[in-house]
Amino acid sequence: MAIPVSELQKIAPSSVIELFELQLVTALHGSSTVYRFHAGSNMDANGELVWDSNSYQRLPLEMDGFEYSGNGQLPRPKIKVSNVLGTMSTILATVNAVTPNNDLAGAKLTRIRTMARYIDGANFSGGTNPYGTPDPTAEFPREIYYLSRKSAENRQLVEWECAAAFDLAGVRAPKRQCISSICQWVYRSTECGYTGSNYWNASDQPVGTLALDVCGKRLDSCKLRFGSTGSLPFGSFPGIGAFT
Repeated sequence: MAIPVSELQKIAPSSVIELFELQLVTALHGSSTVYRFHAGSNMDANGELVWDSNSYQRLPLEMDGFEYSGNGQLPRPKIKVSNVLGTMSTILATVNAVTPNNDLAGAKLTRIRTMARYIDGANFSGGTNPYGTPDPTAEFPREIYYLSRKSAENRQLVEWECAAAFDLAGVRAPKRQCISSICQWVYRSTECGYTGSNYWNASDQPVGTLALDVCGKRLDSCKLRFGSTGSLPFGSFPGIGAFT
């Protein structure tokens, strides 16, 4: 559930709570561990902040650069995380032991924002939220980025530059390229829908067995199987509907 507009329009709405989740990728980092951070603490013995029953570690951090410009360039925000206790260097060392010089590149960073009135009662003494009713679904739209490169690491902090999923090197959008009159479904799959006992080869010539049955991925190949007056499987041929 999104944050109600009425809550945002109040003269004195409750504070915005900003949380971060960093998820590793097994193929890149050797595990899928999720680290949760919050740049503050709760009101119950100055402990970790709890949201949706998950604890977010108290760790000074700062993230900026979310602004969109009109020049067509996607934002590439930067996140700075305190390293005074060596927390981030320890995580980096663990990952780099599996993938040398990876520096958490490719890790998924999710920015979560909610309001104080919706956070768990465990954040307050007595176990009750004095600002409102906890609701783990009440949040602003999540923002997802991926760590692109580490730009700084010292005893005080570690900084990364982030990028959108399709703003990473070697990634293009859309991932599925649509080509006119070329079917992209797997033959005889659920999307294709053909389950008949008539068989043709890739050149649309009749064959006698299923083992020799190969779709030519052309409009004519589809017509042979579904009939010249039928309808195409949904999305098979971009821009073409029923057969003519």
